[in-house]
Amino acid sequence: MKGECDMKRGKRYTRALELIDKSKVYSLDEAAELVKKTAIARFDETVELAARLNVDPKKADQQVRGTVVLPHGTGKSVRVLVLTRGEKEKEAKEAGADFVGSDEYIAKIKEGWTDFDVAIATPDLMSEVGKLGKILGPRGLMPSPKTGTVTFDVAKAVKDAKAGKIEFRVDKAGNIHVAIGKVSFPPSHIAENARALISELLRLRPASTKGQYIKSVTLSSTMGPGIKIDHMAEIAALKM
Repeated sequence: MKGECDMKRGKRYTRALELIDKSKVYSLDEAAELVKKTAIARFDETVELAARLNVDPKKADQQVRGTVVLPHGTGKSVRVLVLTRGEKEKEAKEAGADFVGSDEYIAKIKEGWTDFDVAIATPDLMSEVGKLGKILGPRGLMPSPKTGTVTFDVAKAVKDAKAGKIEFRVDKAGNIHVAIGKVSFPPSHIAENARALISELLRLRPASTKGQYIKSVTLSSTMGPGIKIDHMAEIAALKM
């Protein structure tokens, strides 16, 4: 049964590859159209953008990390936890947070509970939340001032998370991998989300980086092949 599924996937993948000219780099608009055509799964695949950066993540000043609110969201329902006390609990609930509280959720997390996508904490709780680092850190769920998830403005943080705010961070090899939507999105929405991310990457360029900062950009669906983007043309257009 598994072999039969693999064979079917292989045939679909081969057909998808035939739609891509490997000798060509595509405009972002062309790639957004093509990524829909090359999605091979029977579910609504995630659209992913991968960028290779000319940085050395071992150097503290070249660790590219940030957040961006995608104009059309990610297509995913985001479960938000807000760790706070007092009047901020009401603010968080009114903003649409799924889980709000302090001691009870901190205790649950210590027991291994991580059924949420974004964790936001007010600064007054960070002495306690900081102890959850070993659990939340490896899962990318640890609140951080750098990503706007340690803040007293919990309403804005919750609304941003629900609207499609994503976090990204360069890996050890100098690459960024980010989910920017679903193949069910209109191509224009995929392209606009990708441009928002590329624009933010450009804004975060480390001052110490020499030469070409973004070396390549590829768009793909979860199960589909990669599509090379003419990123230099996109960068030039964004700078105009």
